[in-house]
Amino acid sequence: MRVFAFFHAPLKRRALSLFVVVLLAGCAARQAGPLRAGRDAFPTPGGFNQFSPEQEVQIGKQAAAEADASMPLLPARGTISDYVSTLGFKLAKQLPSNDYDWSFKVVNEKDVNAFALPGGPVRVNLGTIQAADNEAQLAGVIAHEISHVYMRHATRNASKESIAQLPIAILGSIAGNGVGGQLARIGLQFGMGSVFMKYSRDAESEADRVGAKIMYEAGYDPMAMADFFSKLEKEGGPGGPQFLSDHPNPGNRAAAVKMAIAELPQRPFNASSKNFQEVKQVASTMKPYTAEQVAQMQRDRQAKLQQAAVAQVAPSGEFQMLRGGSFEMAYPSNWRVIKGPSSLVIAPEAGVGENAIAYGVVMSGYTPQQPQALEQTTQQVFRALEQSNPGMRAVGAKSNMSVNGMPANVVNLVAQSPLSSPDGQPVAERDVLLTLQHRDGSVLWMLFIAPEPHFNLMEPTFQKMIQSLHVAE
Repeated sequence: MRVFAFFHAPLKRRALSLFVVVLLAGCAARQAGPLRAGRDAFPTPGGFNQFSPEQEVQIGKQAAAEADASMPLLPARGTISDYVSTLGFKLAKQLPSNDYDWSFKVVNEKDVNAFALPGGPVRVNLGTIQAADNEAQLAGVIAHEISHVYMRHATRNASKESIAQLPIAILGSIAGNGVGGQLARIGLQFGMGSVFMKYSRDAESEADRVGAKIMYEAGYDPMAMADFFSKLEKEGGPGGPQFLSDHPNPGNRAAAVKMAIAELPQRPFNASSKNFQEVKQVASTMKPYTAEQVAQMQRDRQAKLQQAAVAQVAPSGEFQMLRGGSFEMAYPSNWRVIKGPSSLVIAPEAGVGENAIAYGVVMSGYTPQQPQALEQTTQQVFRALEQSNPGMRAVGAKSNMSVNGMPANVVNLVAQSPLSSPDGQPVAERDVLLTLQHRDGSVLWMLFIAPEPHFNLMEPTFQKMIQSLHVAE
């Protein structure tokens, strides 16, 4: 269940128009033309971006912790890891002064691939090292990933996505005002395969261009990067290597790189070092995991995490009273109350993420613009929830009931849970919407939320909370 709030359509349209103007004004034109030598001659990161470099570092640390925990990394110290880290820092050092927190690690996976996260984390698959013919080719892959960080491609993507999610963002949520809250309000995730990891062809062209500049300054032939990508295309077979799937070809890479470096002064380029030859020898004796094996590891890990999560969200048998301005209600003593500007959440600690609610109860109020029947107001509340949660739908007919003498409506809903199954598939969510109408026509509404497989675990608690609810009329 995504966090949400109610809004009036005119406000939504005005805000959306304003931010689209900001987006268009902030987009920089694609940089082209020959590169110049020197640290002060690097292309400048441009484009609309809502995040500061300091926030990028914070985002990157959180994303890297999640990614590293789900992948088979080589030990932090060793022949291969030490070499890749040294090479990575050598390349990153060529950039203008920056505050990024660079780190370079090797994933024990056979596929030829690499990726970078905001703020500096770069990860390279062992298969990439095995496939590189020389040190310059490997340097080209790492320089390309460093360029994605330096040109701020990930957070530029996230900023564009935030424009698409603006109707949710402009109204606030239960999330905080920090970076996590900022991402939460626009519904973004840190994980692999997220918006942070999907680059356009223009971004790939920029990464090639800046990567060529980094390589030149570090003493490596920039053409080796284009040569390696061309080699992957030729040897990839029908599906192509994963690297080219994650990094779409912007066009004739070799010609573009050749044009970019055309006016750089001639200089001798480094040959492959003895360390590279040693690393290649060690890597050739290793049998890294296949992508399928890594995926199974991730599914097994996810299953264990979910089992632990269910134990963490289970309500205790003890209840305590919550007293609001016009109501009181019992809730499990091991759950917490989160107060937001327009809503209140009662949920287990592990049931609430920074951008979604997987287990718990949301409470809020709504006053229609004119007097109307409870059934009409209930429908309006449902439509607002539906707009914030695409795919949500009602199941069965609305029913009427009484809660301690007050008329109430109940609507059973289904939606998509923010959780996923061990194999990465979406999990269905079951929700129950309860609305109670005051004499003045205003409505108190509550949404009870749980994944479909665990709703029966939560239902007795939800029923006890409803039975304990007393609302001032």
